[in-house]
Amino acid sequence: MKPMIALTCGCSWEEGMYYVKEAYVRCIEAAGGIPLLVPPLQAEGDIQEILKSVDGVLLPGGVDIDPVHFGEEPREGLGRVEPSWDRLELAAARYALVRDLPILGICRGAQVLNVAAGGSLYQDISSETRGECLQHSQKAPRWYATHSIKIERESLLEKMLGMQAVRVNSHHHQAVKMPAPGFRATAVSADGIIECIESEHHRFACGVQWHPELMVEHYPEQMEIFRHLVRCAAEAK
Repeated sequence: MKPMIALTCGCSWEEGMYYVKEAYVRCIEAAGGIPLLVPPLQAEGDIQEILKSVDGVLLPGGVDIDPVHFGEEPREGLGRVEPSWDRLELAAARYALVRDLPILGICRGAQVLNVAAGGSLYQDISSETRGECLQHSQKAPRWYATHSIKIERESLLEKMLGMQAVRVNSHHHQAVKMPAPGFRATAVSADGIIECIESEHHRFACGVQWHPELMVEHYPEQMEIFRHLVRCAAEAK
């Protein structure tokens, strides 16, 4: 049987719906996995019961993370937060880390992974960093790679993409500030913003700040990120 990948759903209480974007589903399928959509259930025990049946976890992009989860008060630049979404994904990330279940975080998902492991975030990059920031909320088409990142030699990301520099898309205003204990930054943008974090102790616990699911059609090397998740999940079965 193909590896089962838990794909967490976002939510909007204003609109009364759960949702996930199709691109994540298609990338998991194309990489050889089976996506299992996990909604923001009320009971953490029920979330864990679902996760017992999967071989890996993908945390997708989405809204801002409540700063209460990394010990801060909300700043002026903070955007929309969804408490149930935070609760679901923090529980899923911690479950995966404790059990060494392969986990990939994308954009918000990378930030959730970092917070779940004890790291911190910039609530709003432009208001919290000194100097000139890149345009991290791009105006170009969502798939288009607008800025470059430098990748650490011999990192997992370098092994996946096969290069030490690459251009990526950018759709965020929050970012990892301090990597969690046991994690390290393995890619940064020209303004110093962390673009990738990797665990030093897990078989695969990685977060990327860009959106590879939107890039794969035009930048096929980005598909390797999803293939690596699914391969690790297959090995974990």
